[in-house]
Amino acid sequence: MASFPAQPSYPSNIQLPRTLQRPPYAEVPRQNVLAVAPELGDVAIEYVRRGLRVQANQMLAGISALSPSHLPPSMPRSQLYHTTSLTIPLRPTHHAISYPTHILALSKPSSNDATVILVPTHAVVLASQCASLPRLPPSHVPTQPGATVSVTLPVLSLSVPSPSAFATLHTFLYTHSTPNLLSALLPAIPSSFLCTLTSHQALRGTLASGPALHSLSAHLMSSAPGLGALTGVSQKIAAVWRNAVALGVHDPELWDCLDLAWEVVLGAMNLGAGTR
Repeated sequence: MASFPAQPSYPSNIQLPRTLQRPPYAEVPRQNVLAVAPELGDVAIEYVRRGLRVQANQMLAGISALSPSHLPPSMPRSQLYHTTSLTIPLRPTHHAISYPTHILALSKPSSNDATVILVPTHAVVLASQCASLPRLPPSHVPTQPGATVSVTLPVLSLSVPSPSAFATLHTFLYTHSTPNLLSALLPAIPSSFLCTLTSHQALRGTLASGPALHSLSAHLMSSAPGLGALTGVSQKIAAVWRNAVALGVHDPELWDCLDLAWEVVLGAMNLGAGTR
């Protein structure tokens, strides 16, 4: 279970939007998918997405197979300019896995940050779900575990509004797990509630239920070490939202999760403000 950051103070003048606006729908460019997976030329995009969900565990296992000693979480921006690829040793495995195809070097737009965040990824996962993503170059990695002891992955620069919050969205694009996403967005959310989210319909039912939202907000407020901690929760949700908007992700379950988390944290902040 996630924990709250220590933020005892609460800025009384903070302004938050009542709702998180959804971007206009846009389908992913088919040529972006074909650029990284030409073998899918005759497959409808929706079927590509469904197939990737089935392969999620294999792809995540492929990411975990990369040796962390040779894949730092970040890199100096100055080094990025002359780093076009990274060769990373692989951990031994005999399971069916799918190695990542690229490494993203994440930074904020127009940022002067000294470092970039490195994230291994499968290009087809992003290309098939992110309508605003630039076209990615193809990559050639081994398809059989044990066929090689290392992989060489191209390093690609990508600007997103919040690099530090990218991992939450990135994981969801693989797993499409609403309980896991809500756990990442809302610290201390009851596991008993997460167990009820067995379908998208259940998620939407909670979103439409005033009593259920109030109960979740009350639990979040009582679990927070101070109203300032709730501000941090709202900032995390907003950061994931900004990344989803910037990348053009149009997944109904994602947006309903963000809406639910936003309703709960705003409700918790209102309840907390009323007790001051």
